[in-house]
Amino acid sequence: MTARLDQLQTVLQQRFEGRLVSLTQALGEVTMVIAAADLLPCARVLRDDPELRFEQLIDLCGVDYARYKNEAYAGPHYAVVYHLLSMTHNRRLRLRIFAEDNELPVVDSVHDIWPGVNWFEREAFDLFGIIFTEHPDLRRLLTDYGFVGHPFRKDFPLSGTVEMRYDPEQQRVIYQPVSIEPREIVPRVLREENYGEVEPD
Repeated sequence: MTARLDQLQTVLQQRFEGRLVSLTQALGEVTMVIAAADLLPCARVLRDDPELRFEQLIDLCGVDYARYKNEAYAGPHYAVVYHLLSMTHNRRLRLRIFAEDNELPVVDSVHDIWPGVNWFEREAFDLFGIIFTEHPDLRRLLTDYGFVGHPFRKDFPLSGTVEMRYDPEQQRVIYQPVSIEPREIVPRVLREENYGEVEPD
């Protein structure tokens, strides 16, 4: 397995020389990081190059790095991670792009390259607020159209900003500001010595 991953890394280094931010291998998978400006040309090479042939995008997700490993993250906060599959060569690749602007994260849509990405990009827009330029139908997917904010961002309050309830007088569902006080609850952890060990008979 390692020889195949090493060979993939070598091909990626040759094809994307000068465009790679980083190229790492961990947990049986290669992760490639490139600048957001290089996404579309690099994606076309990943799909069309005979030695790569990543024909299928199997997943896309947003990531908020505002706090990473319990520390403030120095670089851009929002990333888009693409999981690619080459059916021709039977291998996978993780591609990561960081949006340069933390206030308004924008990344190009890869819809024209991998059409199946449509709802994945909508989900990342809905939950993280990442804008995908040239997306054919960028609107919320999982939250209500009137929802304010993006609930997977780390600065989104745990209790949300509004709550909904049925009003019997108006005979409809209404939204109102959250009525509970924001608070952090730290679970109490009990540790027993030798927990889980079987006592000898």
